[in-house]
Amino acid sequence: MGHHQLDSLDESILKLIASNARIPFLEVARECGVSGAAIHQRIQKLVNLGVLKGSEFVIDPESVGYETCAYMGLYLKHPEDFQQVYEGLLLIPEIVECHYTTGQYDMFIKVYAKNNNHLLSIIHDQLQPLGLSRSETIISFHEAFRRQMPIPEIKEED
Repeated sequence: MGHHQLDSLDESILKLIASNARIPFLEVARECGVSGAAIHQRIQKLVNLGVLKGSEFVIDPESVGYETCAYMGLYLKHPEDFQQVYEGLLLIPEIVECHYTTGQYDMFIKVYAKNNNHLLSIIHDQLQPLGLSRSETIISFHEAFRRQMPIPEIKEED
């Protein structure tokens, strides 16, 4: 995982597809002033380098019945059990993100639940048995915004 040497064409491609992942490659090619084949090659290069990681449709949790979004800091009884806890977290489909962190928490997760009672059930019935000493929960009222990382300006050498 390192910084990759990208050029101005890569920058243009990344900006276009970050703003609209469904933009046709031929439109990207027109905007960039290159052939469609060149765009396909560059996209493949960016995927191979790990700069681009997949494409996906984003499901709105509320529209499918998940009205509660919570962030939880997890404290493990035995921090050496990270791998075992991680594997247990993978089995809980309502957990959509998991991070190893510095600071007060051993792990930090994002959870979607149908309601507060469902969240309580997830905590007591599924999380606690994994070996938590305790957890801290923050409920999100509303996601104000979400965006892609900014694409840094690429300065090409003469």
